Amino acid sequence: MKRSELTEFAVEEEGFKLKIRRGMNGLPVVSTGRGSNPPFIPSDSNSTPPMPVPAPLSSTLPGAPVVSEEPGITYVKSPMVGTFYRSPSPESKAFVDVGTKIEDNSLVCIIEAMKIMNEIQAETKGTIVEILVENGQPVEYGQRLFKLKQG
Repeated sequence: MKRSELTEFAVEEEGFKLKIRRGMNGLPVVSTGRGSNPPFIPSDSNSTPPMPVPAPLSSTLPGAPVVSEEPGITYVKSPMVGTFYRSPSPESKAFVDVGTKIEDNSLVCIIEAMKIMNEIQAETKGTIVEILVENGQPVEYGQRLFKLKQG
């Protein structure tokens, strides 16, 4: 930022905001729109008073329904952040539907991350009770994708 004499840089993509601004002493100050990361504090900023670190977020994502644990029910969760697809192409049949019996190595969906199509396997066996994500929707790490009845 010093070389190009920038004083501020901001980027916004899919609800994520990042803003970098040169502070009074020339050191960068970074803020994100999600509030999940503490602000950047350079290691050589002894003259700058420490900034408070935000409290950790609760394990429940905002807007996500709180689901009580049900006996015999398990979930297939997203192993990454990306875009959820139920089939290999728009014209193809979905990998699974409600009522489909799956094995622990059954392919259940694709998650696109950084233009790479990642095939997601169930890792448990059971019957699909509910599909929790719409085709083409973004998903987060650990987000529940499918509700399974074990057995």
